[in-house]
This record gives sequence, structure tokens and C-alpha cells, in this order.
Amino acid sequence: MDPQTAEVLIIGFKYLGAGLAMVGTLGAGLGIGILGSGAVQGIARNPDAAGAIQINMILAIAFAEAVAIYALVVAMLLLFVG
Repeated sequence: MDPQTAEVLIIGFKYLGAGLAMVGTLGAGLGIGILGSGAVQGIARNPDAAGAIQINMILAIAFAEAVAIYALVVAMLLLFVG
């Protein structure tokens, strides 16, 4: 294999790896949507507990969003460092 073809393959695999790393954001987005839906339903059923539900929802969303941020960091590392 000549060096030019090897370089093109390396760049292609780097982009493929970064794209696959971002698959983790799908789960985070789905989780945040389910959390929001459950919180809205919970508040609609029991408006008095809105404060407690909202605090727990925000905390859970922060944890789910952390997974997406980790996936983004891995993708950026693959693109610009690797």
C-alpha cells in the first residue's frame, strides 16, 4: 500500500471513530426526553410535589448530559489529537 492511500485510510478511520463515539449522545438525548416526560406527568398528577420532582429531574438530567459530554470529548480527542 502506498503512503498516500494509507494516509487517506487513517483519516477516514479517524472520522469513523469520532462518529461512532458520538453514538453515546443518542442514549443521553433519549434519557433526557424520558426524564422530562416523566417529570411533566408527575407534576400533572401531583402539583404539590412539583418542587421535589423538579429538583430530582434536573439532577438526573445533569447526569445524563454528562454522558453526552464525555462522548463529545472522546470524539474531539479522536479528531484533533489522534
